[in-house]
Amino acid sequence: MATCHTRIVERALTRLKLRQLRLLVAVGKHGSIQNAARDLGVSQPAATKMIQDLEFDFEVKLFERTNRGVVPTVFGDTLIRHGKLIFTQVSNAAQELDDLSEGNSGRVVVGTLLAASPTLLPVAIEQVLKDRPKVAIKIVEGTNEVLMPALLSGEIDMIVGRLPSHRHRAKIVQEKFFDERILAVAGPQHPLAERAGVTFEELTSHGWILPPVETTLRRQTDQFFVLQGQYVPTVAIESVSYLANRSLMRMHDFVGLMPAHVASLDIEKGLLARIDWEVPFGAGPVGVSHRGEQSLSPAGAAFRDALKQAVQDIQSSTVPA
Repeated sequence: MATCHTRIVERALTRLKLRQLRLLVAVGKHGSIQNAARDLGVSQPAATKMIQDLEFDFEVKLFERTNRGVVPTVFGDTLIRHGKLIFTQVSNAAQELDDLSEGNSGRVVVGTLLAASPTLLPVAIEQVLKDRPKVAIKIVEGTNEVLMPALLSGEIDMIVGRLPSHRHRAKIVQEKFFDERILAVAGPQHPLAERAGVTFEELTSHGWILPPVETTLRRQTDQFFVLQGQYVPTVAIESVSYLANRSLMRMHDFVGLMPAHVASLDIEKGLLARIDWEVPFGAGPVGVSHRGEQSLSPAGAAFRDALKQAVQDIQSSTVPA
């Protein structure tokens, strides 16, 4: 096995061309060698020969022919994924060089989940800008289902927020910052906002703002609702937007579920109120996910270190139970 691996690596290093990888990715996109060849401005016979050369060098079959075109095999899918990552890294390198030539001190693209947006990220950004005032920072918000593929393909450098419990773990590095608990929150005008010892039964007559169905917290919420006599909220709004959720709770008597660190600042300022109901699900680790130390640029490593410092700075600010 080691000899085969060494042979393939040697062939890839000496014979593999970016043009071949571009064709491979294009064939995967179009499901057609003819259309991919047209995209790259080469003849179909030349494109077919390039694919055959790749199959010879890597010693695997990359595509299966069907009556609708060609479909990547498991080997083709793997090589396409790595090809996309290579092109993303080339693009990132070009962007970083461009930033440096313009006087910027690097670039970092950070994916963020709700558990990081309002508190952790701003503190980390402030810290990074003190040390690297010209660093270019891009923030991409979403769920793990959206952000993880972008992390694996190299489109983003790291994800900050709830750590996935099982999926993707083999391909990423996770650094845990703290264990987060979930709070039930509402607008300060909510009739249960000032009541002590609220029961779930008292919450059932109100509408809920719920996380998206693809999130772990939503699955846990749905499972809990099923166990409570197949409870279905009278109104259920699905949203991952913190600003929209906060406004909706201030306008209506909705109940929302939020990580404690996310809601703490607005609870402290009186913009939201904590409902005195212990949420019996949703607790989990918050941290940063990335593709490994070697994947982080100097700016990325500095941002990761700033996140760790930010955690120390804000851990004492969580609203007490």
